[in-house]
Amino acid sequence: MKTKEEIISAIADVLVSEFECDRAALTPEARLFEDLDLDSIDAVDLVVRLQNMTGLKVKAEDFKSIRTLGDVADVILKLASEQGR
Repeated sequence: MKTKEEIISAIADVLVSEFECDRAALTPEARLFEDLDLDSIDAVDLVVRLQNMTGLKVKAEDFKSIRTLGDVADVILKLASEQGR
C-alpha cells in the first residue's frame, strides 16, 4: 500500500468484511461515526486491524483527529513515512 487510494481500498475491504459497511458508502469523505455508524469499540478494532495489516505502530493520539476514511489513510501514510516504510 503506497498510495492514498490503495490504503483507502484496503481499509474499505476491512470495513466491508469486518464491520458490514456498505462499500458504496466508503468514500474518502465518509465520516466514520456519523456516516458509517462505527462506535468507539469499532474504532479500536479498526486500529488493531490496521496495525496488523501494515506492521505500523499506531498510537492513540495519532487517531484523535480522525473523522473520515480519508483521514485514516492520511495517518497511515504519515506513519509509514515516519517509520520508513
